[in-house]
Amino acid sequence: MMDRVDGMSLRSGLLGSVAKCPGALALVVRDERLSYGELDATARRWAGAILDLLNRRAERIGVFGYRSQVSYTGALAALYSGAAFVPLNPNFAPETTRSMIRQAGLDAVIVDKMCAPQLGKVMEGESSVPLLLPEFEKTDFVGVKARILGASDVAAAPSVRELPPIVPEDIAYILFTSGSTGRPKGVPVTHGNACHFLSAMQKRYSIVPEDRFSQTFDQTFDLSIFDLFLAWQSGACVYSMASVDLLAPTGFINRNELTVWFSVPSVAAQMRKRNRLLPNSLPTLRWSLFCGEPLPKASAELWQAAAPASSVENLYGPTELTIACTIHRWMPDLSPALCHNEVVPIGRPIEGLAAVLLDEELAPVPPGADGELCVSGPQTTPGYWNDPERTAERFVSIPVSYAEQRRFYRTGDRVRRLENGEYVFIGRTDFQIKVLGHRVELGEVEAALRRDPRVSEVAAIGWPVVEGSAQAIVAFITGDRVDTAALADAVKQSLPPWSVPKEIRVLEAMPLNANGKIDRKALSQTLA
Repeated sequence: MMDRVDGMSLRSGLLGSVAKCPGALALVVRDERLSYGELDATARRWAGAILDLLNRRAERIGVFGYRSQVSYTGALAALYSGAAFVPLNPNFAPETTRSMIRQAGLDAVIVDKMCAPQLGKVMEGESSVPLLLPEFEKTDFVGVKARILGASDVAAAPSVRELPPIVPEDIAYILFTSGSTGRPKGVPVTHGNACHFLSAMQKRYSIVPEDRFSQTFDQTFDLSIFDLFLAWQSGACVYSMASVDLLAPTGFINRNELTVWFSVPSVAAQMRKRNRLLPNSLPTLRWSLFCGEPLPKASAELWQAAAPASSVENLYGPTELTIACTIHRWMPDLSPALCHNEVVPIGRPIEGLAAVLLDEELAPVPPGADGELCVSGPQTTPGYWNDPERTAERFVSIPVSYAEQRRFYRTGDRVRRLENGEYVFIGRTDFQIKVLGHRVELGEVEAALRRDPRVSEVAAIGWPVVEGSAQAIVAFITGDRVDTAALADAVKQSLPPWSVPKEIRVLEAMPLNANGKIDRKALSQTLA
């Protein structure tokens, strides 16, 4: 029996592909290969187990897994049960994961074999949330108080045939931060938010069934949604990459003949450092996409040379604006002149979105001036999960005409609009610090260091901080045979004295957070 396919939901594209090409390859995870039909059948069986367990429609299902068949299928099973999925990361502290489970009010959690050993600590004192462990039997976890559905229970459950209906306003997924600055922050994203983004991406990239996508992101990073659901709505295949593959991805890309690459810029920076971005070394790619951090000009240039048949694009966007909201296509003859602080522009808003630059009083800035980027449109998420105070602070109504106000999200990013209509990233509003009373933009300090071609990655930090003012700046870099004394002399030529780092530390590798971005808090802790 065929479902009535949802008109606008995150699962509807995959359902269409299942109907059109059930035998086509949908997902490759190490040695495991799943066709669309197999992925659909497993997700229906797990969704049936969830619905049978709850005896009602599910609302929110946790997926506690890491780059596994279970974690990817689990997200789809949650959608099939009519629920939102909530990815949980084994790299977070157990108490953080437990806090997320409670904050989200999960109906159940699907767990893979990598995360199962953490259950004792994660579920400590928690018995009301049932667990699905499709790779284990319930007898393997006698010490866990929560109700467990093991492999035999899941196999015996009836597969769901007619999926619970979904409307665009329903929540598709909730992403939580790690809670490193306090209480984990949840961002609920609706089906309508996600579908607008995916529709715009399909229009831009013309994905076809023959495409092969990388999957470089953890599922707690919203960029993973791009790979999975843009591929699945087009009948294409996703190739999940293990952490070890990301250390030297050239072999993985060529061996699997990937056509669509998507990662944080740090991956390209590491390849630069190891001299792995060689000309024509990535011939199969037709799209090379980067997001999550500023994309250095040097990385874009080298990647374009390595993948000459591909278009290189820089995407920008916070989770609150659903994956990405602006895009710049790298043009070797034009883009270098548009770069600011040696960083590629973030481009123009996606079709259907509107952007404005505002000052601290939420008034428009003059043409050519820096301002906080604020964005509105169908990708603007509802707010923060059960946090109306924080929602009111970041999601604001702004007049766009005499008679109309629109709801904008304040990104916290300082941006400038170029004469050609594109935007360039200046820095975070909270990266502008005072050093001995002088206002310093850390992005400008990093840009001065980045001009040395031997430098791959840069992070500048105000340190030490006394009564709200930094006494100096410490810079961290990675690179190949960098002469720090010569580098310090070079930056003195372009920076005022108070902006010149008092110390430049060379690292073998930058500490990265769960999303693969440079972990500035970890760097600060090395100075304490």
